[in-house]
Amino acid sequence: MDNTKTKHLVHNAPNNITYFSDSSIKGIELPACFTFPFYYEPHPLTKIAAAELQHYLETQTDLQHNFGLAEDQQGPAIGKMFGVLVVKDKQGKLGYLSAFSGKLAGSNDHPKFVPPVFDMLIENSFFLKGQEIINSINLQIKKIESGDDYKKLIQEFERSNALSIREIADFKKQLKSNKAERKKLREEQKGGLSEDGYHDIEADLIKQSLRDKHLLNVLLNKWGEVLKEINTGIEQFDAELEALKNERRERSAALQKQLFEQYEFLNKNGVRKSLQSIFSDTVFGKPPSAAGECATPKLLQYAFLNGYKPLAMAEFWWGASPKSEIRKHKQYYPACTGKCKPILKHMLEGIALDENPLLKNPGESRKITIVYEDDAFVIINKPVELRSVPGVNINDSVYTRLKLLWAGIEPLIVHRLDMATSGLLVVAKTKDAHKIIQRQFLKRTVKKRYTALLSKAITASEGDIVLPLRGDLLNRPRQLVCFESGKKSVTRWKVITTNATTTKVHFWPLTGRTHQLRVHSAHQQGLNAPIVGDDLYGTNAERLYLHAAYLEFVHPVTKEKISFEVAEDF
Repeated sequence: MDNTKTKHLVHNAPNNITYFSDSSIKGIELPACFTFPFYYEPHPLTKIAAAELQHYLETQTDLQHNFGLAEDQQGPAIGKMFGVLVVKDKQGKLGYLSAFSGKLAGSNDHPKFVPPVFDMLIENSFFLKGQEIINSINLQIKKIESGDDYKKLIQEFERSNALSIREIADFKKQLKSNKAERKKLREEQKGGLSEDGYHDIEADLIKQSLRDKHLLNVLLNKWGEVLKEINTGIEQFDAELEALKNERRERSAALQKQLFEQYEFLNKNGVRKSLQSIFSDTVFGKPPSAAGECATPKLLQYAFLNGYKPLAMAEFWWGASPKSEIRKHKQYYPACTGKCKPILKHMLEGIALDENPLLKNPGESRKITIVYEDDAFVIINKPVELRSVPGVNINDSVYTRLKLLWAGIEPLIVHRLDMATSGLLVVAKTKDAHKIIQRQFLKRTVKKRYTALLSKAITASEGDIVLPLRGDLLNRPRQLVCFESGKKSVTRWKVITTNATTTKVHFWPLTGRTHQLRVHSAHQQGLNAPIVGDDLYGTNAERLYLHAAYLEFVHPVTKEKISFEVAEDF
């Protein structure tokens, strides 16, 4: 066994469990099944554990990590996801384990928290040695790119290239003028000279033309040689840079592969699987960056290594909100799907889980209401929790219900509403109507107004939110605010009523991005007030308080402007 792994296993000695006091858990029933990690309401025991951990984080002074909660802390503000795992030890005593995602203050080793599955930061580890070599290559690349010789050559090439373009352009302009003069002379002399005299003039003009072409070639060759000589010097540096970058790429890939093989995850049956093995059958094909560093896999690994029985888990965010994701201080969140789902599938094998709420159909008993219908289309008041179209696991939807209702007519969905959103939905009956109405949606000539209840008081009265959005590839279906690759997203809003704890607003989405209103409400650069009941970007409630209340567009047949309005029921 290598020295790194020996240290790593010793580090997993059972000393990080925190036991509940009998009084704190009196009367609380143990969970019948383990938490479904990707959609859950925290069990009372995990709430107690989380509250104790949060108190510890509020009062501790040794972490030296800037969570962005105090103005006097040093370094960049970085919030963190923390996790708790309620366990039963070998003697049947209840306690909990604590973990954080990633590192704290650049370290994995902190009292009260379980260690990582593999500690890449152990002194003299292969990872640190590999990183040292890669950092050395980075310094060499930086030294070349910022060196005076390389920069002077690039500047000289740019200056000479610009000068050559200008000089060649001026010379071609002169040649064009010379050609015009020769043409003029030919026309003037054509009728006034003898045949021999005209031939003499023409021969001279041809010589002038050939001389001009020769001089142009001389000029082009001169600048070609000048630029080639400078570029040869640049290419020598570029070749050295390319070799260094290739070496860096190869070393990084090899180091990452070696690292992935060191991450071996246990399940309750003692079966180990490496990260590489776990992700080989996924759409990624290989583990994404930082896979295995999340809180819940760390917690389960520690429990299995030390013979603890996992009972329930919960994760919460601690600190300032990140710039892209929506994360609120002290709020609970599910485990991520992209990095954690494949790992937890292995780690939780053979453990009975709570029922997956995402497989239930909460809209099954809710009825659709037809607001308007003619031969071209129908306007539906979609109830909350009913899908617009069939999903992977749930077929029941506005589409399937209309298909059953309309004998021989295919429902053509023009646009969609989130399953959790209620309100007006257009469904075409003919291809022509579908094409005409959908074109209006694409051209953004359809007027839409939503009503929402926000989870806190808003001081401003109205405004526009402009935050670009893109999908979170590692945590679908969540969306991210991304100023580099996000799509332009604009929402106009206006307050209707407000009180001490909530605000009712009207939204006019000027673009139609996925979860646009939900993200623009919740994000710190938006209204910083999640919609009540938003289980993705806020906290769960009996429903999402978002309703599509108004639609206005041009009728596909009569060409008249028509509008529909159905008030929210909250």
